[in-house]
Amino acid sequence: PPPDEDPTMYRLLFDLVFRRMDPERAHHLAVGWIQRAASVPVLRTYIAAVLAPRHRELRTEALGLRMHGPFGLAAGFDKNAVAIDGLTMLGFDHVEIGTVTGLAQPGNPRKRLFRLIPDRALINRMGFNNEGSAAVAQRLAERRPVFRGVVGVNIGKTKVVPEAEAVADYVTSTERLAAHADYLVVNVSSPNTPGLRNLQATEALRPLLTAVREAADRTVTSRRVPLLVKIAPDLADEDVDAVADLAVELGLDGIIATNTTISREGLASPAELTAETGGLSGAPLKERSLEVLRRLYARVGDRITLVGVGGVETAEDAWQRILAGATLVQGYSAFIYQGPFWCRAVHKGLAARLAASPYATLAEAVGAGVREARTASATTEESAA
Repeated sequence: PPPDEDPTMYRLLFDLVFRRMDPERAHHLAVGWIQRAASVPVLRTYIAAVLAPRHRELRTEALGLRMHGPFGLAAGFDKNAVAIDGLTMLGFDHVEIGTVTGLAQPGNPRKRLFRLIPDRALINRMGFNNEGSAAVAQRLAERRPVFRGVVGVNIGKTKVVPEAEAVADYVTSTERLAAHADYLVVNVSSPNTPGLRNLQATEALRPLLTAVREAADRTVTSRRVPLLVKIAPDLADEDVDAVADLAVELGLDGIIATNTTISREGLASPAELTAETGGLSGAPLKERSLEVLRRLYARVGDRITLVGVGGVETAEDAWQRILAGATLVQGYSAFIYQGPFWCRAVHKGLAARLAASPYATLAEAVGAGVREARTASATTEESAA
């Protein structure tokens, strides 16, 4: 099989090198390699040609933005906006940087990142380690893009800021970063900042999102900066509905479903690993993340852009997210396990699935699975009546 469908070489490298290395050290090493490759003109052009061939049929419009395709890198990999060009070179159609906080912070004590290899998963309790919104804003302002790509900016609460002052903290980051963001994400769903998930409750979320929207509009007057909120998979169904209704009410541009989970159900990895605190990402998140996405689409339809993330490993996973209502799809954990040909494989597989489907465009396929299930259910009910 072609190399994009046979990651044997990367798996060999992973087994011989990366799995023996501390996960956080391996991450920084990989980011360094990506940065260096993107800094060499001839090399980056060659890599992009091999790893990021374009499929015209996958071109996507979302959030008022045009993208080469629907598949992007979720927040958490490039926290400080240091490798955007390198990640675009590898084939990601959009790159979400962050999470960025108002103040620089070191995050939680190490060791704080764990591989659950039998589960194709990760546990992290990084704690929003980043250089702070002022430093990241300066880096974005000075950036001269090599490749055309969409950059999302994910913002969160500084750990030392009390919950009562969270809105002001998010507003500070918004004022610094909005001008440099193709879209902005309010992260209230990481399990690793104490009290953060309390902000998902609609009574706390409404004033927060309203303040961030006003700050973005006040700061950037030449265009509307799309605003999204990222939610946890651990929300009860009625809370998912409440966030969906609030997003419609406030005129939010999108919802990202979902962040990491605190659940540890059904894991095959050793107990000493699964007992580690933090957010679980990767394959075990797949089903619940898909459930939340379907529920959101059933609630909001086409009124809001949905981004599907959580357990996305293959082109089939991405296709199922699209059928469930996602206009955009993101991945992260599988990048560690699949390697640099991952985007190429996802794009190739998506193009093949679209060609074999009854849909003329990706946009037609968005939510089709939910709509068809609803129609089938209504037909069954009519027949029973």
